[in-house]
Amino acid sequence: MAGISSSASQKALDLFMKCRYLDEKTGSRGVIMATGTPLSNSVTELHTMMRFLEYDFLKDHGLSNFDNWVTVFGEQKTEWELAPAGNKFKERTRIANYTGLPELMSMFKQVADVRTADTLDLATPEMKYHIENIEATDFQKTLVQELSDRADDVQSGNIDPSVDNMLRITSDGRKLGLDPRLIDPSFEDHPDTKLNQCVKNVTQIYHDTAEEKLTQIIFCDLGVPKKNSQSSDKEEITDEKSASERESLEEECDFCVYDDIRDKLIQNGIKPEEIAYVHDAKTEQQKADLFDRVNKGEVRVLLGSTGKMGTGTNCQKKLIALHNLDIPWRPSDLQQRIGRIERQGNQNSVAHVFNYVTKGSFDAYLYQTLEAKQRFIGQIMTSKTPARTCEDVDQQALNYSEIKALCTGDERIKEKMMLDNEVKELNLLKAEHTNTVFDMQQTVAVTPAKIENAETRLENLKADRETLRQLPIDEETKLPIFKITIAGTEYTDRKEAAQALEDTVLDFVKKSSDSEKEIGEFQGFKLSVKAVMFGNEPDISITMKGNAEHKCALTSSFSANLKRMESTLYKIDQTINDTQNSINKLKMDLENAMRIVDTSFPQQAELEEKTERLTALTEKLNQAAMEAKKNAPEKQRTCYFERAKLKKEAFKDRQKTAKPKERNQDKNEIE
Repeated sequence: MAGISSSASQKALDLFMKCRYLDEKTGSRGVIMATGTPLSNSVTELHTMMRFLEYDFLKDHGLSNFDNWVTVFGEQKTEWELAPAGNKFKERTRIANYTGLPELMSMFKQVADVRTADTLDLATPEMKYHIENIEATDFQKTLVQELSDRADDVQSGNIDPSVDNMLRITSDGRKLGLDPRLIDPSFEDHPDTKLNQCVKNVTQIYHDTAEEKLTQIIFCDLGVPKKNSQSSDKEEITDEKSASERESLEEECDFCVYDDIRDKLIQNGIKPEEIAYVHDAKTEQQKADLFDRVNKGEVRVLLGSTGKMGTGTNCQKKLIALHNLDIPWRPSDLQQRIGRIERQGNQNSVAHVFNYVTKGSFDAYLYQTLEAKQRFIGQIMTSKTPARTCEDVDQQALNYSEIKALCTGDERIKEKMMLDNEVKELNLLKAEHTNTVFDMQQTVAVTPAKIENAETRLENLKADRETLRQLPIDEETKLPIFKITIAGTEYTDRKEAAQALEDTVLDFVKKSSDSEKEIGEFQGFKLSVKAVMFGNEPDISITMKGNAEHKCALTSSFSANLKRMESTLYKIDQTINDTQNSINKLKMDLENAMRIVDTSFPQQAELEEKTERLTALTEKLNQAAMEAKKNAPEKQRTCYFERAKLKKEAFKDRQKTAKPKERNQDKNEIE
């Protein structure tokens, strides 16, 4: 199932085993969890939380297995998608929607006490959000076009997936949106990038709030400071990383964003001692000391990544502004960032969050994806009754159509890809409808005969019931007096009758198989026995024939067989009711089948409309491509990304054989 990892987590298994142990010891009352982000990226995580906290409940309801859980609450959808290598399409099944959310949340809330901002009157500042839309520089536009060319190569299969693929293009697109120097430190430092806009905003707020010594945080997961491998501090080297740090998506690059921001802030009049990196605090004690200095206003600008400055960071006392310089992948990451400033203990009545977006880059799409993910999590983690269904979104790489739409600025490319999928899905639905109609035509053809046969049997059963009502009744048992005739001899004693029945049946089975023989009479109904061989053992049944046939299987105990025969006959009222219900169902099935046969495909108009739109759009795009190719000036394809890659490889090769002095010289040249 696409989007759902099938790999195991040792950490999760370890915790699950401990939870089960504590449940056994405490009667399922020994585990308490606390988190602000129980769902970080997908609804599927809810099942994991429920396994930790209410495993016995899930097991009792047959939902402890994820396959069963997702079958009940998930709606699968199969679509044609671009393969990760980008060189072909393949069918992929993923969870498109989750349904039955009110029921799901009522199960979850047996162990979860959900508290949201709208239910709590917390003393947090009023948040003001600012979207800083930055125009892409000419050089960024050139690099975006190169990304488009790379996507074309991947799409056409001209390049090996191990060399380049959509995920790598997406990663380069993220770096490009922040600053081209993340691709190659030798690229230009343009004053109009969002990095430089962030420096301007931080500087302005710093000087405007100098009297109160208010503080700011800058979040960035790209271009973080490199680790100091030569540190002599044993405490630093052996310091245990937190879970959030281990799972952090921060990335080191040859160009350090943090150092560039710090140097420019110092040039703008900010004191060096008032700027700090959270990466410099290696231990929990050092972090606590750093956050204390921020709370006192001694450090007024703090830079850090989501993993190192998310959960557990309490430096909000004087925090006036938070800057999201890049876009994290997961909604929980963005929540953790904002949670640093929108927090109890912040002395400011109003606080600001700046989100930086480079127009014409991947930034806008990544924010859109983040918003979509947050939307479905918000539908679940709510104090109100959740919607009945919600969509699931969990992806980290842009597909070909999205990259081309972003790079060319032509949204029609993405629309065409979406229409392709929608038309294919509608055609599949139409084919399914056609098959259903065919099945219903068969039902219409054969059901009247089934109804007629069932009604005939019903009349015969009613006649047999009248026959049974005429039998003499035993005053003690309130049942008909026992009487059976076997091989011409009448028996009223059950023990003798059982022995006679056993001898007759076994003698018949020895002499013949796969046949039927009349052996006597029971309560006015003719008795016949039938044996069918299954392997070495016969399957023996007995039939009591009146107006209708009443069958029961025989066992090795013939005294019990007599009771089985009586039960089969004497529950005739239930048999009559079951037959009447069967007739009613057949009539209902016939009515439904006739209605379906007369129904046309309900989405025929939508299919025709989207097919027509797809045809017209394809024609327009083809025409536009031909015109662009015809009128476009001769353009030499750029290879900035390839050059940067070759420079890095050459540098690494030199470092392997160079002497220490030469290594430092090479490093200085690169910087």
